[in-house]
Amino acid sequence: MHPSHHQPSLPLHEEPRADYLLKVTGTATFASDVEVPGMLHGKILRSTVPHARIRHIDASEALAMPGVVAVLTGEDLKSLPGTHTRWGLSLRDRPVIAQGKVRYVGDPVAAVAAIDEATAEAALDAIDVDYEPLPYVTTAAEALAEGAPLVHEDMEVLKDYYFRGECAPIRGTNQFQQWNYASGDVESAFAGDVRVFEDTFTFPMVFHFAMEPHVCVAHWKPNTLEMWSGGQTPTAVQRVCSEILGVPLACVRVHSPYVGGGFGGKASVKIDPLAAALSWKARAPVRLCLSISESMLTCRRLDAQITLKTAVNSDGHIVAKFVRAVLNGGAYADTGPAIAVKAAIRAIGPYHIPNLKLEAVGVYTNTVPGAAFRSIGGPQAVWATESQMDIIAAALGRDPVEFRLLNMADKGQTIKPDLRPLDVDMRRSLRAAISTLENLPQPVHEGRRGRGVAVGASDPGIMPIGGAIVRLRADGSVNISANTVEIGQGNRGVQRIIAAKVLRQPLRVIAAAEPDTLQAPYDWGTGASRSTVIIGLAVQMACEDVVRQVREMAVHLLGGALEDYEIEDGGVSGPEGFIAFIELLRRFNGMAAGEFLGVGRVNANTKNGAFKLAPLFWETGSNACEIALDEGTGAIRMLRVGGAADLGHVINRKAAEGQDEGAMVMGLGHTLAEEYIYEDGQVVNGTLFDYKVPTMDDIPQYVGTSLIESGDGPGPFGARGGGEGAILPVAPAVANALFQGWGIRIRELPLTPERVWRALKAAKADTTY
Repeated sequence: MHPSHHQPSLPLHEEPRADYLLKVTGTATFASDVEVPGMLHGKILRSTVPHARIRHIDASEALAMPGVVAVLTGEDLKSLPGTHTRWGLSLRDRPVIAQGKVRYVGDPVAAVAAIDEATAEAALDAIDVDYEPLPYVTTAAEALAEGAPLVHEDMEVLKDYYFRGECAPIRGTNQFQQWNYASGDVESAFAGDVRVFEDTFTFPMVFHFAMEPHVCVAHWKPNTLEMWSGGQTPTAVQRVCSEILGVPLACVRVHSPYVGGGFGGKASVKIDPLAAALSWKARAPVRLCLSISESMLTCRRLDAQITLKTAVNSDGHIVAKFVRAVLNGGAYADTGPAIAVKAAIRAIGPYHIPNLKLEAVGVYTNTVPGAAFRSIGGPQAVWATESQMDIIAAALGRDPVEFRLLNMADKGQTIKPDLRPLDVDMRRSLRAAISTLENLPQPVHEGRRGRGVAVGASDPGIMPIGGAIVRLRADGSVNISANTVEIGQGNRGVQRIIAAKVLRQPLRVIAAAEPDTLQAPYDWGTGASRSTVIIGLAVQMACEDVVRQVREMAVHLLGGALEDYEIEDGGVSGPEGFIAFIELLRRFNGMAAGEFLGVGRVNANTKNGAFKLAPLFWETGSNACEIALDEGTGAIRMLRVGGAADLGHVINRKAAEGQDEGAMVMGLGHTLAEEYIYEDGQVVNGTLFDYKVPTMDDIPQYVGTSLIESGDGPGPFGARGGGEGAILPVAPAVANALFQGWGIRIRELPLTPERVWRALKAAKADTTY
């Protein structure tokens, strides 16, 4: 893979990302590296059946083993000192540990705390669980069928925990979400002089595959709880564990060391309450670190069936669209209710369609719980819509690029009337992706090639709540404190760059601290491409607060007006020349000590209420790809990929390009190979050996990324979020290239060699091939 052209690297001491050197030398402390004195090791006994009542658990033999300190089961939840034993984002449906019933193979049934991992593992084997099997459902269709067994008998709906409003379950069924929307007159539009296209597309369950599995170290003591979490949302972990263990929020401290990838799989809350409860039971700190196979049983992307019905008039304009998105949320709802809605919305695409009807259905099944995953609902929806765009273009005899350009919403035009108008020029973005592809070197390949394009537009579910503290020290050095988690995306580097620009101090004297809920202001969470926009803006505001304070002190001591003074490296300049910060503080405080402390807060009223309208910005992506095909095996080979996105303002170009190129490769995973395979109610490919992700052999020969800077985003210096948009168009672009080059149309992911080979064989048998 040939990297994109990057700006020259800065000298090491001026490198924005201080973690580069730490990580390549192995000295960075990740969540899984944390050790606490007296720490025990936790292990989880998981359900071996997809759906059953727990008749009895016998842990006596395990407890008698030397080195075993505690065993936690559902019976212990009755004694927990908190107000709740279950949690969730939209529905309070997930117990700390299985209580009376298991709902999927992998559901935690018992947890052991022991002096070392080997002892804890051995203790698991000594625990006996007696199950009463129940009928189970694996697919959404099975769960929606009349008479299907209920995964949950009751549904406790939460208000405004994850997004504004609440989900709409249908009680007495397996539906945890039923959402409908309509604008215009869809039925009349379909009945007019139009051509109607109806297609159904399926998207698989996919694993996040972060390099570091889920991990948490919890240390409960009476009235306090300290945690070192590998999660993406420390304040959510703090809140849930506060409720479960009855510890005030102010006494629940969550540290967030470096995290080895998240992609949404460590968002909201996952294993932290279990680690905290096990620490409470053991009366000692406990480390709970999963294996990758266990992480596969913890959460995954929701699989989906997307049905589209689209009406096109004689001019080639789309006049109406109906979307039905059915998503399989697994055993616990987690983010599923929001993901289902987002999938329906994102299936509109970046197109202006006057008549819309959307339906989103979220369904419980006895499978691994679904969760947020890099652009929630987006890849599922864009796979469907952008595949159908090429289907329609081919049927109308139109060029697929021109058909898209004809129907795209203009910048400032609505996609969905109750959402913010589209704030990017998608035509420019698509053309940039195509141009980027064409300007890449020619790959080494003889034979037929296929080309495809696709675009995507997503409405990030950003809650505009976050803050940052910036300290300008007496010697000119700077500390930044915020609760955005570093999961590899480079947010601490972005914070340093913003501070360097506003405070005009060199990067080498600016440090961004590890997130810590005791010391840093509240932040809603790390996800939805919000770190640069929300926390970056908070850092900018905090720095501007510092600048104001420095100027006010200078005016107080030296006279003049605020605008007479400018911050420079190490001090402030004014009518009397340069004065160092330490001298300014000495004159003001009477001693050479002190600091300037600035606070930045972002909320819905930021920028005169502009942050109230959703989405805060549209995150978009365009993709143009070129592929080859081994017709004997059906294996697709990626030759070239060009991508484009409007980030408003690029703060760290190298990191931003890496984010989009990484998203593209991740998208190739669910496009070409990745999927959970279920048989008899359990995952049968849940190991690193059996679950296939892209390797260096699978990535394109040449990749190019075009980052557009329109300068009009809501974040610092006009930035908008990035890192998710590039995953959206990958799958349909490849499928469209397959159709363009070989005339085969596949509506089910992944595009495995067997699936492609069978479609190719069927096409060759057809005389039209």
